[in-house]
Amino acid sequence: MSRGREAKKTVLLPDDLYHKIEERVNVTAFNSVDEYVIFVMEEVLKDEEEQALSKEDEEEIKKKLKAFGYLE
Repeated sequence: MSRGREAKKTVLLPDDLYHKIEERVNVTAFNSVDEYVIFVMEEVLKDEEEQALSKEDEEEIKKKLKAFGYLE
């Protein structure tokens, strides 16, 4: 699950959260807290991107709302 040699930034976590993640890492295939946090954040961002409407979808919804009289 290595991420290669990409440039990295530091994120500070509260001690109690770090220790909870550390406990989770110990019973998973992740090799470190960093790996786990990167994976979780990528999944959250991916889910958000998938939920976002495309411009075409947004325009189609607006057309339907106008047809029903909800928008002018």
